[in-house]
Amino acid sequence: MVHFGNDWDEVLKGEFDKEYYQILRGFLKHEYSTETIYPPMYDIFNAFKATAYEDVKVVIIGQDPYHRPNQAHGMCFSVKEGMPIPASLKNIYSEIKDDLGIPIPRSGCLKHWAEQGVLLLNTILTVREGKPLSHKGYGWEKFTDDVMIKLNEKKEPIIFLLWGTPAKKKGMLITNPIHRKLCAAHPSPLSAHYGFFGCRHFSEANRLLIEAGKTPIDWKITP
Repeated sequence: MVHFGNDWDEVLKGEFDKEYYQILRGFLKHEYSTETIYPPMYDIFNAFKATAYEDVKVVIIGQDPYHRPNQAHGMCFSVKEGMPIPASLKNIYSEIKDDLGIPIPRSGCLKHWAEQGVLLLNTILTVREGKPLSHKGYGWEKFTDDVMIKLNEKKEPIIFLLWGTPAKKKGMLITNPIHRKLCAAHPSPLSAHYGFFGCRHFSEANRLLIEAGKTPIDWKITP
């Protein structure tokens, strides 16, 4: 049984009993026993464990986890402490520097953001080693759709940072006018120059949080 240790347990109550998730669970059980899968099994839901439902202020949507050893740990764009910073995260840091003047850090672990209410949500929560999108179409999309629907129901405003086409498509589930969606190109080196650089989403998210009477996010990562 999945246990988050916060109010997600109640919000997603019954989700893991649904037929699609039982099928997904069987698939994952086989995958973890026969293949190298990331993140480690007990890290799959770290984004939810780090950011309670009631605390969510900002949501960043990723696609699927990093597929190289010792990178993924259950939060989109984030890598474990001590790991080299991936290219997309380097571009995110570069935009934060240009937007807010925050120096580019040496760490790629984004847990500091999660602890402040930034839900770092991948669309697909697991992947085979070396095979991006290898767990596409097995049920995670349904799970994260249902998460987005629950977020849409919140009565306090959330800012959704939607980078790239898959994230924007996911954002179509957000229909409650109280929430705000900020859209841009994906921060990948292949697309960052087509609208991610210069989007200023980090200062804009904080402006919107302050406007809503909420504490802004400290986007600085230490060390």
